[in-house]
Amino acid sequence: MTIGLPLLYSGKVRDVYDAGDGRLLLVTSDRVSAFDVVMAEPIPDKGRVLTAMSAFWFEHLAHVAPNHLLSTDLADLPEAAQAPELAGRVMLVRRAEMLPVECIVRGYLAGSAWKEYRAGGTMHGTRLPAGLEESARLPEPVFTPSTKAEAGDHDVNISFEDAAARIGRDLAEQARDVSLELYRRGAAWAAERGIIIADTKFELGLLDGELVVADELLTPDSSRFWAAGAWRPGTTPPSFDKQPLRDHLDALDWDKRPPPPPLPQEVIDASRARYVEAYERITGLRLADWPGATPAA
Repeated sequence: MTIGLPLLYSGKVRDVYDAGDGRLLLVTSDRVSAFDVVMAEPIPDKGRVLTAMSAFWFEHLAHVAPNHLLSTDLADLPEAAQAPELAGRVMLVRRAEMLPVECIVRGYLAGSAWKEYRAGGTMHGTRLPAGLEESARLPEPVFTPSTKAEAGDHDVNISFEDAAARIGRDLAEQARDVSLELYRRGAAWAAERGIIIADTKFELGLLDGELVVADELLTPDSSRFWAAGAWRPGTTPPSFDKQPLRDHLDALDWDKRPPPPPLPQEVIDASRARYVEAYERITGLRLADWPGATPAA
């Protein structure tokens, strides 16, 4: 699709445009990646799920931290961007000065943290008790920052002291405290609805000197969601995201490099269903009621 605004950045999922007057237009596509490779086929409504869920959390957690969202309504966009096909997948936001670190909070031992612990008994360089199992719940949520990688590179886990050296101790402490509180509040809300938020990544930035939440917030792409009933320490619970896609690709003889293999329709449909279920269980809303979304069957 063509948008009559200057394109600033095109990522694996989002395209960012200059909307003028200190604003950005974020367009969330249905593109999906796995093993750092973007698939040829999109996941229908994935972009709308991410947009709708972020909008929900931005409002629900506004008392914890301000955010950069101005509107998700097409009518509020510059006229050059008011294309009907963009309905439900756009966020008009204030342009923030983003922190050069990823603000990650972990409540459970999973992913790269589990790999580090298994290798040396530490998480982001901090020693943890011996004998923990994969997916174990941590005694309390932990702020575990990482670098923000350039295109083509991977984020690198760093300690809090490393983060403080990069952005200053006062700002690092503020980012840590805000991230932990956002996680605690969001995780408690999700737990009441049968979903565990194992870990999540926040994008924080500065607006007029004030720390704000930006980009996306507590979505299936930025977080690890598990069904509470499927969680067992010592196992890897299935995630509410592109888990069917990863499972399919893992079963193939594919070297995890482009070009990606074609996706069967059942994998596409199953992945869409996971995203939609996560949104509807957490928000209590129907995705079919969100602008542009596929009508309910």
